[in-house]
Amino acid sequence: MTIDAAFTQFPVLSTRRLHLRAIQPTDEAALFAIKSNPAVTHPYGRTPHASLEDTRAWMQRIHGNFERREGLVWAITFQGDETVIGTVLLWNFDEAYQCGEIGYELDPAYWRQGIMAEVVPVILRYGFTALDLHRIEAVTSAENVPSGGLLRKLGFALEGTLRQRQFFAGRYEDQLYFGLLKDEWLKAIESDAP
Repeated sequence: MTIDAAFTQFPVLSTRRLHLRAIQPTDEAALFAIKSNPAVTHPYGRTPHASLEDTRAWMQRIHGNFERREGLVWAITFQGDETVIGTVLLWNFDEAYQCGEIGYELDPAYWRQGIMAEVVPVILRYGFTALDLHRIEAVTSAENVPSGGLLRKLGFALEGTLRQRQFFAGRYEDQLYFGLLKDEWLKAIESDAP
């Protein structure tokens, strides 16, 4: 499947306890609760949403990104419960180089419960198999230690630190650039197989 083909119908994915689906208009209140929380938005250098209108505008941009074949953003819910607890995305596709970038955010009420450790591998599998990506990248603030730890745990290599790359909240912060190659991912899942 090519990246373009992935945008003909939104891919619905799941894990043992979680469901990953397209964002729906009825998700706006739950998304606002996540995106208005500075603990969530600060690590990726964004101002928290001040109103539901901010969240609606973001949702429209997400819808436009899908229509333009620029990004896939999944709402994360528990199986059998439609309440959104976070999002995960694949975007910044470069078909010529067969790479894309992953990102994620989670309602702090669900931090340290293994949610992203369960979700991100599903997105990696989708990216490397369904989209046939050769490389998946991730960028995180150097201060976001849990995110960097998750990426390392999933096999991503730290490829560089861009010093004072991000200006947010009146100061410069370093950004960490991670990458995972398809063959590295394949070796990791083969070594985890029983």
